[in-house]
Amino acid sequence: MTPVGLLGGTFDPIHYGHLRLAEEMAEALGLDAVRVLPTGTPAHRGRPHAAAADRLAMVELAIAGNGRLRLDEHEVHKTEPCYMVDTLSELRGELGDELPIVLFLGADAFAGLEGWHQWRRLFALCHLAVAERPGYGLDGRLSPALAGVLASRQTSEPGALAGAPAGRVFRHAISQLDISASAIRTLVAAGRSPRYLLPDSVLSYIAQHRLYR
Repeated sequence: MTPVGLLGGTFDPIHYGHLRLAEEMAEALGLDAVRVLPTGTPAHRGRPHAAAADRLAMVELAIAGNGRLRLDEHEVHKTEPCYMVDTLSELRGELGDELPIVLFLGADAFAGLEGWHQWRRLFALCHLAVAERPGYGLDGRLSPALAGVLASRQTSEPGALAGAPAGRVFRHAISQLDISASAIRTLVAAGRSPRYLLPDSVLSYIAQHRLYR
């Protein structure tokens, strides 16, 4: 079965760094569908600056026209802290135990995986695909526990992810795009333009609704 990808985040706002990660990882793995999952209340960081409804709308605008990217609303309406292990358990209940699910992560997120709620359970629920940008890879950055996990679960073959529902780690180098949501918010707050860092449709939404000012 063709795996389904999953890209989570606050998307506050969504930008081209998020979208290129999803596109490049999906191409590398030969995926037909990637679910873009805006979180409601993050468990490991402060509350988002934009309301859930606004972040949901911005994601919808950003992925419009890309048949591979699909909005997933599992978390965005929740008011309690969202844990990826719980979301994946819900997805397993809907998609079944056999369909491969691939969770996309940046290298920084993987390096901090031990801080996630019940992080070892993730490998029973999904594969992990780690996006490495130039200068932001995994080498030399992992704790002994994570380095051991990587050594035992790593694969360079996309077919290995299609052949099992969960449990492998795939590393892939993606384009260097030094874009962050916090930098975009800072530009908007200062009255400066973040154009070309995010889709024009999202930029127009931010201006129309006076977000981040």
